[in-house]
Amino acid sequence: MPADAILDRLRAAADGTTTTDGRHTDGLPSQAAAGRTDNPDGPEPVRPAGEQDAIAGVPARYVAMPRDTAQAAALLRAAAALDLAVTFRGGGTKQDWGSPPRRLDLIVGTTALAGVVEHAAGDLITVVRAGTRLDALAAALAAAGQQLALDAPLPGGTVGGAVATNASGPRRMLYGTARDLLIGVTLVRADGVVAHAGGKVVKNVAGYDLGKLVTGAYGTLGLVTECAFRLHPLPAAAAYVTRRVDDAAEAGRLAGTVRAAQLVPAALEVDAPAGGGAAVTVLLEGTPAGVAARAEAAARLLGADATAADQAPEGWGRYPWRDGDTGLKLTAALSGVPRLLADARAAADRHGVPLALRGSAGVGVLHAGVPGTAEPERVAGLVDALRAATAAVAGHAVVLTAPPTVRDRVDLWGPVDGLALMRRVKQRFDPDARLAPGRFVGGI
Repeated sequence: MPADAILDRLRAAADGTTTTDGRHTDGLPSQAAAGRTDNPDGPEPVRPAGEQDAIAGVPARYVAMPRDTAQAAALLRAAAALDLAVTFRGGGTKQDWGSPPRRLDLIVGTTALAGVVEHAAGDLITVVRAGTRLDALAAALAAAGQQLALDAPLPGGTVGGAVATNASGPRRMLYGTARDLLIGVTLVRADGVVAHAGGKVVKNVAGYDLGKLVTGAYGTLGLVTECAFRLHPLPAAAAYVTRRVDDAAEAGRLAGTVRAAQLVPAALEVDAPAGGGAAVTVLLEGTPAGVAARAEAAARLLGADATAADQAPEGWGRYPWRDGDTGLKLTAALSGVPRLLADARAAADRHGVPLALRGSAGVGVLHAGVPGTAEPERVAGLVDALRAATAAVAGHAVVLTAPPTVRDRVDLWGPVDGLALMRRVKQRFDPDARLAPGRFVGGI
């Protein structure tokens, strides 16, 4: 079918979701009826792709920006009828994560799908559209003294992007990840059918746990349009207790000492830059008196050189790489964190590659960054060594992002248990393999 004809079909699908009485054809309220404050006459819902419309280097042909779930469903139904390969995009902060799609026709963006649908402050629950920026949501909830306790390691990230990649930051130690905080989800399937799971109560156990299934699936199972989360009160006080040491493994051992105590930290981080040295930082939250007492206890555990501050240290919660670098996620059993830190540093020295390490020693999740200028063959060798190091401590290593020259030399995901089951789930949700084809583990 000619490109113009496909574009016309997609535009007709988007335009056909609203009738003259302001109701969508599937019975959902239109944008205006739902009380949306953004401009319904803003960017056109469907347009030809531009030079910047690419996913992991693969250019798209069309871009759609649905304004609500009904319009998204209509677009995905049209895409199914036209056999278009579709990938989803939120704030665009992680579009170079994962493998490049095998084919890409249509990018469905979610930035017009933004805003808080409901905030039940008394129940500590919010329902929010997937394209809502995490920083904007934080500001809205803070007015009620509440928070969605998801850190945003990359500025500009959206709720849907955090769910799609199950991204989290330092405070996952106390509050959990997106998968833990998500209690309900609205999903548009590959065929355009809208599915709902969970609800607006924390102990909802009815039905299949679709939310946990789609969290971390990189958009390969459907388009998340709305999420219901449980919230937490904002802490009255916080303290960051830090000690700097010469050796990354020593920082890991100090973190283990803190973890074994009864301090209940919100986060326990290790930062080991490529230039050498390391720091361990404990984040404590709670009442002013309680935080002060626990900060003193943490300083005693860390040693005489420990310092306390009410502001986070530089780099807190950020990934230890820049655009164009190679970034990895390393995991380990908690007892194996010091060994992993030591083995990772030794592997980098053997391969002659600078390696920065930063992450949560409190939950056994670290991130590693390698400069994009490093020789690709050396980086590939280091990735193999890091996979051996994580396997030795009951963990694994995943390459989240990398330059094309490194991608061509490594398996980004590495060995993954349960791949056959994951393929069956993909077949059920997307039998034609049109959603983000090839982006996820095993080429799913």
